Amino acid sequence: MSERRKIYYARTSTKDQNLSRQLECFYAMGASDDEIVTDQKSGKDFEREGYQSLKGQMGLRKGDTLIVKELDRLGRNKAAVKEELEYWKKKGVRVQICDIPTTMQDFGEHQDWIADMVNNILIEVCATIAEQERLKTEKRRIEGMNAMPKDAKGKAYSSRTGRYTGRPKAIYPDSWSDYYARWKAGEITAKSMMDALKLKRTTFYKLVKMYEEKS
Repeated sequence: MSERRKIYYARTSTKDQNLSRQLECFYAMGASDDEIVTDQKSGKDFEREGYQSLKGQMGLRKGDTLIVKELDRLGRNKAAVKEELEYWKKKGVRVQICDIPTTMQDFGEHQDWIADMVNNILIEVCATIAEQERLKTEKRRIEGMNAMPKDAKGKAYSSRTGRYTGRPKAIYPDSWSDYYARWKAGEITAKSMMDALKLKRTTFYKLVKMYEEKS
């Protein structure tokens, strides 16, 4: 059976920020430099060289432990963190968070089920918080929209900039119906129609969907 490893992961959002607080915590736990992986990049996604190395062929394996100072070192929001916790759980890697003492307990090799139970609770908590954050954000968005002034047609706009909210509605260009009929008949390709009408691919297919739903 391969030796169980402990890998410590530290991250800051920018290179200007200092890793020392996280590293000092790891050194106090007995970590060596070759057991520490670092990134200095935003947590908005997981395309970070150090973190991705933990998932690579030479990265963490079943039975290993990943240790972070705080839960948000894994990602920016609870939904993303939850996904990462689930990823490591499926891989059989235990995640310990220094600022959450319950996760730091050493249950022993034959009590892994307790560590799994703690991890499951952590995932559920993250899922609940993520849903609360989503609902709160949506509530604030709706409240903000309702508080905005409206024009004669009921369209909300910013009192500061005068700009209307939301994305501008896609408009059919001149000769749309003629080109659409030729495209459907196989006389022209979608690309040639986009080029002729000066449409981006996403706008083109959005208009197609709108046109066909209306027909």
